[in-house]
Amino acid sequence: MRQQPGDIALSFDVGGTFTDFVAVDLRSGDIIARHKVLTNARRPARGVLRGWNDLIERGILTPHALALVVHSTTLVTNALIERKGARTLLLATRGFRDTLELGREQMYDIYDLFAPPPEPLVPRPLRLEIDERTDAHGRVLRTPSPESVADAIDAIRELQVESVAIAFLHAYRNPANERAVAEALAAAFPGLAISLSSDVAPVAGEYERTSTVAADAFTRPAVQKYVGELEQALHAGGVQAPLHLMLSSGEIASAATGTSRPIRLLESGPASGAIAAAFFGQLAGYTDVLSLDMGGTTAKACLIESGQPELAQILEVARVRRFMKGSGLPVVTPVIDLIEIGAGGGSIARRDELGLLKVGPDSAGADPGPACYGLGGSDPTVSDANLLLGYLNPDFFLGGAIPLREPAAREALTRLADELGVTVEACAWGVHRVVNESMAAAARMHIIERNRDPRALATIAFGGAGPAHAVAVARILGSPVVIFPPAAGVASALGALVAPIAFTAGMTRMVSLLHADWDEINAMYDQLTATATAELASAGVAADQITFRRWGEMRLEGQYHEIDVPLPAGTLTAESLPEITAAFQAAYKSRYGRVLEGLPIEGLHWRLTARGPASQVHLRKETLIAASAERAIKAHRSAYFPGQGYIVTPIYDRDLLQPGMTFHGPAIVEEREATAVIWPGDTATVDAYRAIVVHIGALAEEGAA
Repeated sequence: MRQQPGDIALSFDVGGTFTDFVAVDLRSGDIIARHKVLTNARRPARGVLRGWNDLIERGILTPHALALVVHSTTLVTNALIERKGARTLLLATRGFRDTLELGREQMYDIYDLFAPPPEPLVPRPLRLEIDERTDAHGRVLRTPSPESVADAIDAIRELQVESVAIAFLHAYRNPANERAVAEALAAAFPGLAISLSSDVAPVAGEYERTSTVAADAFTRPAVQKYVGELEQALHAGGVQAPLHLMLSSGEIASAATGTSRPIRLLESGPASGAIAAAFFGQLAGYTDVLSLDMGGTTAKACLIESGQPELAQILEVARVRRFMKGSGLPVVTPVIDLIEIGAGGGSIARRDELGLLKVGPDSAGADPGPACYGLGGSDPTVSDANLLLGYLNPDFFLGGAIPLREPAAREALTRLADELGVTVEACAWGVHRVVNESMAAAARMHIIERNRDPRALATIAFGGAGPAHAVAVARILGSPVVIFPPAAGVASALGALVAPIAFTAGMTRMVSLLHADWDEINAMYDQLTATATAELASAGVAADQITFRRWGEMRLEGQYHEIDVPLPAGTLTAESLPEITAAFQAAYKSRYGRVLEGLPIEGLHWRLTARGPASQVHLRKETLIAASAERAIKAHRSAYFPGQGYIVTPIYDRDLLQPGMTFHGPAIVEEREATAVIWPGDTATVDAYRAIVVHIGALAEEGAA
């Protein structure tokens, strides 16, 4: 059928190993394109344009038919991890030049006195002081001195600075001094990238706020250049639809909004995956699910309750020790609360100093890639193990675009097996099992910390490697159901298409609810509403299409951790206190299992989300048919399952599986972008949206071990 303007929604997600594409027909709800190309780590835009040109040349997409284009990216994360950003100048209040260096003065590893702290993004010679002061109540005690501002202007010129971060004391209460200095710098250097802490992270906590604005300024020029070039290339190719960006909060925004606060793109890709899991879970009838997104470099797990992933307001990036909390740079930004696990198809396996098998967290990535790719990699990886176990088809990886080399995988794993003193087959299963255990352990901790039971959750598995491991992980966790969504290998990209256009903003006011100045809080919400409305307007959302949700981060006075508490609609007054208290107690009990009544409640951060209309993207619901799944079997091959060894296993072509079909494990389901492994004793059914729903059989001892 000929594509007309406004027919198609397209998304592309740049990951550490692969760049994924998915396109949906807005009229029929059909997924019309799924595509994967290797990520160009040095020039990610080239990988995007390569995949885009593939789809055009194959006649799958017509550029003028696109109504929506959404992009999720790892550019910000990579820039911070690799320290490849702009030459940035930090302007701080006099006496606070070394806030980034001092941090919280806490050891992240109490057993290592020499544990190195994270290096500040801005070195000391590029940190200058401005003679100014605002007090904790927002009163300006001293306006910026003209002399110190002039010194900053001279420094920008002499040091060839590309970007400036401004973080003044208590600017979250009153941004006047920051804005005055920014105006002076902009007048002297038109076009200079300038980030204000009062815009990027208007919250209390000088170290966290300064770290966030430094990261924003550090990445701003590269993000603006990258997105600008991408927009230009798409428009030159005939795309008339505006480009939207996926934010870390699971919302999409205009390219202008995304590039004006690039730090909000930090967890862009993983957020897309969590939104996809929530979407597919609801289609399958499950609102409480565990999202398991495993790609070539890492795996991400996220708990989704009542159809929504939880938001966090702070995360760490560029950790000195990747999975050790406190060893990274704190960033304050709305982000979907998920956990990253050093487990992907490219994760490298080795013998550790204790003689034990260890897998990850380092990855072969896309360059040089696993040994079986034949692109120069020689280290044994998870993908090499999966190939030897019979899970992967060497002639159908990415539809045959990357033929897998079994001899290279066997050679790499044989070296490791010899070091461990085991057979190569035992080594391959050990690699696969260690990765499963690592993912299950991290996911279990993530779930239990939120007072939930993994045995009550369905598992949504996707990503290029996720479906090959999900059933084993579910068995370890005790999760009774595993769902492989349609287009599982590129589901993160699809998540960006179903995300709403929205914007979250917040401000800090630390008050006891018993003595709160509700007029001040209402005025603050008026300001947040105006800011969020303007951001949505830049994405083309009319004011009458916007809905608002307000909540506060609160705690019992004297406690350290806060919880999110929904606020009632309308003007807040002292009469609202009983309703807010009840909401706090309900949230507190949900998180901690009990309520401590009669203690004063303290509000810290007050937040608002403005949301546009629901996404137009939907998937077609098909009629279930009573047909045998045998017609979808395309081959058989020997695959390994614990307790049974290598057994002949039917291989199903996912594109031939129809809604209503049921089949039993052992089984392997192949599609171009991913391979799903279903264990003996499990039962799989294709639902009306073409998701494969696997009901786990008895949790066999060898599977749960």
